[in-house]
Amino acid sequence: MDFCKDCIQGVIHEGEPQGTIEIFNGVACYVATPAIDYAKDKVILFLPDVFGIELINAQLLADSFAVNGFKVVAVDYFNGDSLPLDVLNSTSFDLRAWFANHGNQQTRPPLDKVIAMLKEEGVTKFGATGYCFGGRYTFDLAFENIIQCSVVSHPSLLKIPDDLEAYLTKSQAPLLINSCEVDDKFPASAQAKADEILGDGKFAPGYKREYFPGCTHGFAVRGDLNDPLIKAGKEGSFKAAVEFFKEHL
Repeated sequence: MDFCKDCIQGVIHEGEPQGTIEIFNGVACYVATPAIDYAKDKVILFLPDVFGIELINAQLLADSFAVNGFKVVAVDYFNGDSLPLDVLNSTSFDLRAWFANHGNQQTRPPLDKVIAMLKEEGVTKFGATGYCFGGRYTFDLAFENIIQCSVVSHPSLLKIPDDLEAYLTKSQAPLLINSCEVDDKFPASAQAKADEILGDGKFAPGYKREYFPGCTHGFAVRGDLNDPLIKAGKEGSFKAAVEFFKEHL
């Protein structure tokens, strides 16, 4: 396990969430539903960073996907114990200690419960958009071919090159990676390795990597929109995700 200081840095975005909190098999989820007609057999799983579904930034992102025609279910796999907002920008919070009680054993079962209930409700096609912590689970779900389309933005907890090689051999889900200039968890070396292993048609289902200069790990969710480059990265990564889902899901 390893996180960086940027995993808990950022700003709170302004807006009025339009979704609702619903319970799936005992698991709280933030659900954003399109106001227009949409494919009822498709859902995008929103897999949040350590601040979970309570972070307004995450809710507003989920709402934006819904505006583009996708039902979104953001999963509280932290069991009501995501990081509180007062930890944002902390220089002293012990993230390692928190993670000791938020590992795979604690966080994967809620995710599986939500997916199982969505399948019971008739969902047959899943996309996943994972941010930081959620990037790990996007890869895991793709390895198991539970999802049909993957998007990760500044992913954490990946083992390079092992997870990229596993993606190549195990998954059938097209993959979009939103990467950036300053990212200890998915640095330039990992970005180049992803292109080497999955690019140039090597991964037949589809692979694309976007790169956003001037951006830091966390930009797609917690970026400072007063910075023109970060604003461009946040908006560009979202636009790339929507286009990717529309093409592949």
